[in-house]
Amino acid sequence: MNEKRELAHELDEIQQQMKELEIRYEQYFAGVEKREPVNDRKNIARKLRQYVNRRIVWTDMKFRCQGMMSRFASYSQYWDRILRLMDEGKYHRHTAKLHKPSVPAEPQKAAASKENEAQRLQRELADARSACGLKGAPSATKVAEFLDAQKEKIRERYGDRDIVFSVDASDGKPRIKVSLKK
Repeated sequence: MNEKRELAHELDEIQQQMKELEIRYEQYFAGVEKREPVNDRKNIARKLRQYVNRRIVWTDMKFRCQGMMSRFASYSQYWDRILRLMDEGKYHRHTAKLHKPSVPAEPQKAAASKENEAQRLQRELADARSACGLKGAPSATKVAEFLDAQKEKIRERYGDRDIVFSVDASDGKPRIKVSLKK
């Protein structure tokens, strides 16, 4: 039973090292790490090769070991494919997800332009609603909250590209339309 505990402890260590290696590769692909973690990958591969011909009598440990080997092989293929794409110049790093949007140099101007945009859209929305025969319109603060939420969603998906908001009443119900600047 003591041997089984030692084997479980060794597999725990290898599993933890694999998680760390996966994180380091993702950081390398994103441009945070400057060098590929080749030595760590070789060390884990060497440790896993020790278990290939080892006779493990406990079914649960054998299953766990085989799962870790197959997972490492899958990760290795994925990493090799990304490295090949990087060498060919076809891999584009997703750095927009890493960096938060820059804070404007003059927060007062940014806040004022945000208010102006919200007020402009609120006026256009109210005009479009009255033209369609609908009563009432959302307040400027509601429109500003909507704009902030939409900007955040779009920023998460497309990065820091410029966004344009407009009012569209083509289907008889006025809406705020969001599009990317080209």
